[in-house]
Amino acid sequence: MSAFDNLMGFARDTVALGQVAGRLGWDQETMMPRGAADQRAEEMAAMEKILHTRKTDPQVGQWLAAIDAGELDPVGQAQLREIRRSYDRASKVPADLAVEIAKVTSKAQGQWAQARADEDVPAFLPVLEQVVALKRQEGQALADGGDVYDAMIDDYEPNMTAAELAAMFGAMRPRLVALREAVLAAEAPQRLKGHFDPAKQMRLTEKLALAFGYDLHHGRIDKAVHPFSSGSGHDVRITTRTSELDPFNCFYSTIHEVGHACYEQNVDDAYLLTPIGGGVSMGVHESQSRIYENQLGRSAPFSGWVYGQMREAFGDFGIDSPEEFYCTVNRVNDGYIRTEADEVQYNLHVMLRFDLERALMQGDLAVKDLEAAWNDRFHADFGYAVDKPSNGCLQDVHWSVGLFGYFPTYSLGNVYAGCLNKALRQAVPDLDAQLAGGDTSAATGWLKENLQRHGGLYAPRDVVRRASGMDPSAEPLLDYLEEKFKGIYGL
Repeated sequence: MSAFDNLMGFARDTVALGQVAGRLGWDQETMMPRGAADQRAEEMAAMEKILHTRKTDPQVGQWLAAIDAGELDPVGQAQLREIRRSYDRASKVPADLAVEIAKVTSKAQGQWAQARADEDVPAFLPVLEQVVALKRQEGQALADGGDVYDAMIDDYEPNMTAAELAAMFGAMRPRLVALREAVLAAEAPQRLKGHFDPAKQMRLTEKLALAFGYDLHHGRIDKAVHPFSSGSGHDVRITTRTSELDPFNCFYSTIHEVGHACYEQNVDDAYLLTPIGGGVSMGVHESQSRIYENQLGRSAPFSGWVYGQMREAFGDFGIDSPEEFYCTVNRVNDGYIRTEADEVQYNLHVMLRFDLERALMQGDLAVKDLEAAWNDRFHADFGYAVDKPSNGCLQDVHWSVGLFGYFPTYSLGNVYAGCLNKALRQAVPDLDAQLAGGDTSAATGWLKENLQRHGGLYAPRDVVRRASGMDPSAEPLLDYLEEKFKGIYGL
């Protein structure tokens, strides 16, 4: 066998083991007994030790050195690119550090969940101190003298930098703030009121998942504190959550996670369990979840179909028409929670986290001062005070599990989604008529053909550029938001 064949065989096993580790993480957040946390931390650490050993195996370096990339086809070159990237990054991180991060973050996730339930920030800070210290060490190793936070971002969005993101966010903020101020000064649509049976919500959420093409033969839907998607290929899982007073939380969290899940399910089967067999970056991943949730799921025609489904499931709930329901679905609300934020304010939530975690990684913000820094920034950005920690710095799971550099990809995904939506609307001119009947197949089919099936074949910005026909820019997103919300609010 050639060096490339040997390398790919080895990489396939490594990817498969990574999927097993991911399944342990899924179980921890959905079904694991609470008392198993310490044992699970040991199991996760053991898996990380095996994975790190494989990713840094000297034989991988020898195979890479023996392969002439010019002799490979584009798929082979992409596989080689991803294996080399993984090998180079993993080789910079000491094995004992990688194992310790896996162990501590596994424990921290459970401690975060308990602290969140108890509204007890001080109980969480000691383990967060450990996570931040360990992740700084990892970032310093990866940065090799460069910017530590850039090294963190590169885990989730290759070749993106904090400076580029800061410039993008700085350009977006004035138009977002101006739109927010105009909307909040106008008369707001009515709120959704009533009590909505969680069991009925779950039945309807499955119908919504199927409407967006989620394959339940190769997937499942469960509940978790924080909705998420995991897995790839033929085993992709999502979670959602229910609130008796807010079924939109359940429905749109589900549609969001289905966007992630369908991306993974729709990658070309030829890439299954290979380095390019999943989404190419978290920014591109978020583009799929956000376009499913917002440009499609919260559109006037599709929300009209959802209105009919809710009437069928819950009876009369006080909204008299699909047009009123569309405005309620897109109501701009005061609120604390990023995952529940409307489209106008969502990116402001992300920018807050981006600035705070960048300061944490650069040593400009101490963990003990995080809650105060969060509360001060939130009040400055949104005009009202955080009322409790679960609505403030304890609301997200990300920092407990070490996902520093992840948050900015949410807004980057919105930017990518704006570009994709503009191209999709041009490619499928009768899309609204289809969405009005609950049929998303033209939209999801276009996304599968033009982006999802490629997996990691192309670099992140390249795959968005190829699909949308434009260089990624925030302008289409901002134009879409202004047109939509000025229409809803009569501005």
